[in-house]
Amino acid sequence: MTHHVAVIDIGKTNAKVALVDLADMREVALRRMANAPVADGPYPHHDVELLWSFIVDSLAGINREQRIDTISITAHGATGVLVDAAGELALPVLDYEFTGPGALAQDYDAIRPAFAETGTPRLPVGLNLGAQFFWQQRNFPAEFAEAAAILMYPQYWAFRLTGVAANEVTSLGCHTDLWNPWKADFSSLVDRMQWRGLMAPVRPAKDRLGPILPALAKGTGLDPQTPVFCGLHDSNASLLPHLLSDRPPFSVVSTGTWVVSMAVGGNKIALDPARDTLVNVNALGDPVPSARFMGGREFSRLTEGQSEGWTEEDVATVLAGKTSLLPSTQQGSGPFPHHAAAWLDADGINNGQRFAAISFYLALMTATCLDLIGADGPIIVEGPFARNRLFTQMLAAATARAVIASEAATGTSIGAALLASDQRTVHGKGEGMEPPADPAWADYARSWRAAVDARG
Repeated sequence: MTHHVAVIDIGKTNAKVALVDLADMREVALRRMANAPVADGPYPHHDVELLWSFIVDSLAGINREQRIDTISITAHGATGVLVDAAGELALPVLDYEFTGPGALAQDYDAIRPAFAETGTPRLPVGLNLGAQFFWQQRNFPAEFAEAAAILMYPQYWAFRLTGVAANEVTSLGCHTDLWNPWKADFSSLVDRMQWRGLMAPVRPAKDRLGPILPALAKGTGLDPQTPVFCGLHDSNASLLPHLLSDRPPFSVVSTGTWVVSMAVGGNKIALDPARDTLVNVNALGDPVPSARFMGGREFSRLTEGQSEGWTEEDVATVLAGKTSLLPSTQQGSGPFPHHAAAWLDADGINNGQRFAAISFYLALMTATCLDLIGADGPIIVEGPFARNRLFTQMLAAATARAVIASEAATGTSIGAALLASDQRTVHGKGEGMEPPADPAWADYARSWRAAVDARG
């Protein structure tokens, strides 16, 4: 009987290992470390050995306090791993923010599939995983030739845990250029580049890949028969509980380094790849219209060294004066990828007012993303922004729809834990927040949109 699931959650900014109690779907233990790429070696890359040490130590520590029954995995997208026949890295795991792949942009654009085939927009730096592999093969042909398998990032960690190589559709379908969501098969790029033979077998997220390796059992004290699930992409982990238990239409906003909006059963709308809309693939294998921007990164940079305290008077002052931040502080992605950020009517504002305006900016960017994907019905916010009442209130005002702030500290952990469960109902979703009655909130949203439109 599975009661406690250890979820390995590798985010772009932080790595976590959480223990989820399936009885009431809550986290009962959490370990966390900062996750930053390293610059040495041939290019910026992820320090997988440091992450592995953190994972092993966390599993051992948590298991000493509370028995771990099974392990599930979730990780950020736009990341793949080349492993050789011995199971070692053929090349370092490239950081998707590395600019190197851009040097081959013209050559890559000539061979990548159309948006209509993959639902993948052309993205900068290494955000298209296919562009990463293309660049690595061109620049490191000997090392690339040593690769025996290509693994998506969650399944790389599953491979480290079990020795079983696999892939899974939520990561393959996350703006990689590698997957055709309409045919549920690899894209024409994979065959054009002769990578199909390298792709590890595609397995469902809920598949048990196997028990942990004997050496890991010995090093952590876990039962040698502890099963490991295939795992999934982090935003899709946030979506999974709602796919299982909620009635469409609804949308889920997964917040972390990226703010990813996903519409389920919404209005049919033509996606605009120039505005960072895309087709994700959910854990059930179905296409999901999505849009995103780097909201968590923006929030961190905008509030660095600043208190997050605010008063109702601060909020009223911002609403009345229309102090606002226009997009985008993180350029190159999101719904306004080429707009330069600008503050309006911000002279003399205090820290509380600045924090309110930043929260409103993030909410209005999210509302824009939801509009771009035809979202309808209630909006569930997962992750850190769910705890920001100014964000959720402005999101409700801007969309004129109810917003539900998830009570889970890490929505990705709950979703990944569900892979080990047959439950379809998730506890602790939080109460729905209706749009504010005060018209000043909706007026502010309209003014922000008008100011953005006026800049072209």
